[in-house]
Amino acid sequence: MIAGQDLHTEFQFPQEADSQLSSDTDLEDPDGKNAKAGKGMGAKKGRKALGDKAKGGGAGRGPGAGWMNGHHRENGMETMTLFEVVKMGKSATQSVVDDWIEAYKHDRDVALLDLINFFIQCSGCKGAVSGDMFRNMQNSEIIRKMTEEFDEDSGDYPLTLSGPQWKKFRISFCDFIAVLVRQCQYSIIYDEYMMDTVISLLTGLSDSQVRAFRHTSTLAAMKLMTALVNVALNLSINMDNTQRQYEAERNKVVAKRASDRLELLLQKRKELQENQDEIENMMNAIFKGVFVHRYRDAIAEIRAICIEEIGVWMKLYSDAFLNDSYLKYVGWTMHDKQGEVRLKCLTALQGLYHNRELSARLELFTSRFKDRIVSMTLDKEYDVAVQAIKLLTLVLQSSDEVLTAEDCESVYHLVYSAHRPIAVSAGEFLFKKLFSHRGPEDEGFPRRGRQSLNGSLIKTTVFFYLESELHEHGAYLVDSLWECASELLKDWETMISLLLDEPMPGEEALTDRQETALVEIMLCAIRQACECHPPVGRGTGKRVLTAKEKKTQLDDRTRITEMFAVALPLLLAKYCVDIDKVTNLLQIPKYFDLDIYTTGRLEKHLDALLRQIWEVIDKHTDTEVLEACSTTYHYLCNEEFTIYNRVDIARSQLLDELVDKFSRLLEDFLQEGEEADDDDAYQVLSTLKKISAFHNAHDLSKWDLFTSNYRLLNTGLQNGDMPEQIVTHAMQCTHYIILWHLAKVSDGSSLQGDMVTLRKQMRAFSLMCQRYLNSINTAVKEQAFTILCDLLLIFSHQIMSSGREQLEPLVFLPDSSLQAELLNFILDHVFIDQDDDSNSTDGQQDDEAGKIEALHKRRNLLAAYCKLIIYNVVEINTGADIFKQYMRYYNDYGDIIKETMSKTRQIDKIQCAKTLILSLQKLFNDMLSELGFNFDRSSSAFCGIKELARRFSLTFGLDQLKTREAIAMLHKDGIEFAFKEPSPQGEGSPPLNLAFLDILSEFSSKLIRQDKRTVHMYLERFMTFQMALQREDCWLPLISYRNSLQAGGDDDTMSVISGISSRGSTIRSKKSKPATASKRKLPEEENSCSSSDAVWMNREQNVQTPVMMHSPHLTSTVLRDPKKMRPEDSYTTAYTIPTEQHPHQPLSTQQQPQHHHQAALDYNTQVTWMLTQRQQAEARQQQERVNMHYAKMRNHMQQAMRRGSGLMEDDEEPIVEDVMMSSEDRLEDINEGMDFDTMDIDLPASKNRRERTELKPDYFDPSSIMDDSVLNVSMY
Repeated sequence: MIAGQDLHTEFQFPQEADSQLSSDTDLEDPDGKNAKAGKGMGAKKGRKALGDKAKGGGAGRGPGAGWMNGHHRENGMETMTLFEVVKMGKSATQSVVDDWIEAYKHDRDVALLDLINFFIQCSGCKGAVSGDMFRNMQNSEIIRKMTEEFDEDSGDYPLTLSGPQWKKFRISFCDFIAVLVRQCQYSIIYDEYMMDTVISLLTGLSDSQVRAFRHTSTLAAMKLMTALVNVALNLSINMDNTQRQYEAERNKVVAKRASDRLELLLQKRKELQENQDEIENMMNAIFKGVFVHRYRDAIAEIRAICIEEIGVWMKLYSDAFLNDSYLKYVGWTMHDKQGEVRLKCLTALQGLYHNRELSARLELFTSRFKDRIVSMTLDKEYDVAVQAIKLLTLVLQSSDEVLTAEDCESVYHLVYSAHRPIAVSAGEFLFKKLFSHRGPEDEGFPRRGRQSLNGSLIKTTVFFYLESELHEHGAYLVDSLWECASELLKDWETMISLLLDEPMPGEEALTDRQETALVEIMLCAIRQACECHPPVGRGTGKRVLTAKEKKTQLDDRTRITEMFAVALPLLLAKYCVDIDKVTNLLQIPKYFDLDIYTTGRLEKHLDALLRQIWEVIDKHTDTEVLEACSTTYHYLCNEEFTIYNRVDIARSQLLDELVDKFSRLLEDFLQEGEEADDDDAYQVLSTLKKISAFHNAHDLSKWDLFTSNYRLLNTGLQNGDMPEQIVTHAMQCTHYIILWHLAKVSDGSSLQGDMVTLRKQMRAFSLMCQRYLNSINTAVKEQAFTILCDLLLIFSHQIMSSGREQLEPLVFLPDSSLQAELLNFILDHVFIDQDDDSNSTDGQQDDEAGKIEALHKRRNLLAAYCKLIIYNVVEINTGADIFKQYMRYYNDYGDIIKETMSKTRQIDKIQCAKTLILSLQKLFNDMLSELGFNFDRSSSAFCGIKELARRFSLTFGLDQLKTREAIAMLHKDGIEFAFKEPSPQGEGSPPLNLAFLDILSEFSSKLIRQDKRTVHMYLERFMTFQMALQREDCWLPLISYRNSLQAGGDDDTMSVISGISSRGSTIRSKKSKPATASKRKLPEEENSCSSSDAVWMNREQNVQTPVMMHSPHLTSTVLRDPKKMRPEDSYTTAYTIPTEQHPHQPLSTQQQPQHHHQAALDYNTQVTWMLTQRQQAEARQQQERVNMHYAKMRNHMQQAMRRGSGLMEDDEEPIVEDVMMSSEDRLEDINEGMDFDTMDIDLPASKNRRERTELKPDYFDPSSIMDDSVLNVSMY
């Protein structure tokens, strides 16, 4: 609390106090020092003279020496105003207040005027109240005058400005008010002048329509109220003390009774009562004049200030404020729409419930608003939810009967929240509710073991975990309880006892399900103790541990090793056949300190552990258990520890036995052929599973398993009746063999011929997997596809990166047939409806978990293929069949496809754009084959393609210069596709694909102005004169596309100038850019554009370009007379080439027939066609007239929009890019897929007084922040 902070005490109180008093004791005056001046009580003993001050005013200063005309004076020189002193914090607050008090006693009007101007300046107002205004004008007139002089160039004011200086100013501002009241509490605040004036001013300012006045005055009034509450509290204490002294004196015998003392005490009590009444009147004035109106203010910060301070009042002076009349405001505001205000409500209530004496007086409030507090535990603001849980914890501590079981259960499940602060708070609540109650009967229990108190609490934890039905989140539960119940969760001795020891007579034993849960909780507690960070999905990552935390971590790890090195073999022996328990138990050794096996002489327990692992491997075929055994061996086989040889020998013996068994079983299985029974197949499968699990973590190259697995796969391919699990595990094992072989070749530890062997094995295995893509079994095909994708990615050209050029012979690139098979697999097995995926879910179509698992599998398959596109393993244009599914399967794969588009654009913008337009063309062809050429352009299929084009367009972003070449090539390919096929109805009818231009128009907004002109000229090469005159509905796509290329020709805001200068900035002021500025920038523009286009024009590609007419001689606007050059022509130089640059044009290029659409041209010649074509003079004049008409219409529309939107005359109009969205009703999707910072346009504050007078009254509408259920309900 600001008002309750200890203030500096080295400054003595001038004329107002006797000694240096802290904020906690300076209001106590048992000896009558708080007598009022002017009310019959003179100054008491010990008064300091004005010249006796130690600091702050200078020795020997006369009254009023510190302030003159509102400015602080030091050594006779004027320095700064009171506001500036508080803002800079150059002087101690108490010294500043002392100087003001001296000035007030010298001339109270001048000093009070300084204080008024201080509040005005703290609001950010540049005006000042003069002496004449102060004497002759009412407060309302002064405020109105200050409002007119308020500078609204910026919406900021001191309380909203950021930075350390302004944060410090807020603290100094609050301290100043608190110290001012404290220093004036004995006389000045009772003079019926200073406080009345200040309260009246703050009340008027708090009702202002200017936010700065309202915010600042409300903060000042609330802090003033808090300071007065402190004064009232101390007055109440002094009155009680005086009353006790009076009673004690009166109860004495008459002979010992001092009548003069009784009279003095009576007089003092009367004086204190009068002061108390005056303070209460002041507090009532502030509460009714400011708080009652401002706690419902439209500004959240103002509402938060009010709620925060009323919580302070109720805590400081509970006798006066802790009642229903004040509590109801906090209860009502808990329904506020702003999380900041709700948070202040909860923190205010926490201060009350934390005190048991105060919490007892909140029963009625708790019963009324308990449901609201419980519901706030699910608040959308995480901070609010955390504080709501903490408040309920305090309520629980105050009384166990307040919260019902249903209320508690709503908090219990939050221990599984992904947001860690919420989970930790809920864990504390759970611990207080279930574990913290200890009665006298619990004192006799042992500290550790099955019969200890912790044993009972651990059982309770297990019961809670099972009842929550979230059995896969044990790590979340442990993490939630760790901060409050770590001692309980670290009692592994008791947990082991509960698992191994037999139950005592009369004790109920744990069930199998409870034992499984206990093992999981025990493992999670071990992991939490050793890793010291939250589980995956909760928390931002690992943090740096302190020295104390590191020591605790090492101690816990040592204790875990010593305890479980002995107990783990016993636990494995007991639960050897239980899959879940064994899987969790086998993860414990990776947290061991392996040195302790040697230093603690625990080798025999290590041997016992290895024997138990061997037994587990022998009894289990479950993949999860086998992988856990393999991981345990991998951790124990660490060459840094002395136990390595012992563990390595055991591992080698185990693998020798497994490989020999596999070879023997495989020979028998292959010889039997079709006569092999199920038992033989099961034996081969179980052994193959164990070898595959170990091959994942261990190098088994010396056993040469490739030949055996390849024979097995080849036999299965020939016979076609091999069990699918044998095939899939054989593929996986062979994949591991190749990867381990590659690892040896990469680090140079292999022999000379190993690389050739690896190349042969990899290519043979890849061919085998490719052949398995045609298998009838879905699981086999999925495994073959996944392994093929991994192999292609691993053995791509990137294998030579990081200085590994010697691996170049291993590079394996897929041929066209393999690429086609991979793509067909994706189209057949990924882009399918959920109900069609019957094979992947094993017939469990109605099982929601099965559907989710199937979707997860399909997503992995798609991601594997998309990685091949991203890393340029397969051609980028193969992604067209993927991209075209973006809209249809957006919910399932939208994120994967969008990321793939983003990555391919980073690789090659032009090729990515070509792929996007190719995907649209594929969809268009599919639609034609389905609906025919006479389809309806309002059909759902066509609209879907158009919407997909819009989504693709959004992914290009707003920086048109970056995507300039790509967008141009996209339009080029789209135009060629639209005119590629002639009309099936003969001449005079539109081309078959002409409607594609309607789809292509979605990308027109991404063209800069000169590119629109170039693309438009390229379009006109495909058009005949009759086409330009057509106006039938079938020609509307051509008309709309031409219009989209011509739109924005004269007022396109995203010009090259703005693009180069701001790189994507789309805000421009009409008044800040004179016309001459743009003209001066034209040469720069031409140079930058020409250099930018050189890259595009010099690309070497062979594209077939249709031609309509002979090419004229090349011309350049650079050669023209500047005086005769039109403004729009000055922009076309970016796409024109001087004749001198191409002295030798191919004759065949310039003499092609008009309608020869398949002639192959050099790419530079194609661009030349696009850049140099000019419309005939009549067509160009017609286009200019259309553009001028469009510009006039656009200008009128902008003016109408400004008038309609209420922009002030002096405001700068923000001009944003005309993106020409054809689907304007979907503008909310404008940011979708954009990998750049979006633009926020912040209109400046109003500088127009006329507009200000038209603002709505700032009276608060409760419905704007509160629920309807609160507004019409009384407090009780």
